[in-house]
Amino acid sequence: MKKTVKHAASKVADDQEKGARKTVLEELFQDFNRSRFQVYKMNFFRGIFFGFGSVLGGTVVIAILVWVLALLSNYIPALSDFFQDASDVLRNVRK
Repeated sequence: MKKTVKHAASKVADDQEKGARKTVLEELFQDFNRSRFQVYKMNFFRGIFFGFGSVLGGTVVIAILVWVLALLSNYIPALSDFFQDASDVLRNVRK
């Protein structure tokens, strides 16, 4: 019986703490962003910069990967043949 009471008391205390933290965060958010227009504007620009950064980062990662594979193609004949075939296909498509 005592375990059940202690468990219930600790659960109530945890729930109260979570509720208090949530309330504090909501109040901070309301104090920081008084108008919905500011919130929408901030989130819009945040989304634009996130998308731009993702594309730029992906491009850099792929460029480095291709560069490393090109370096390895001198030592691994199968990669050299693959890059040569891909290059031939690209040249034929352009014509």
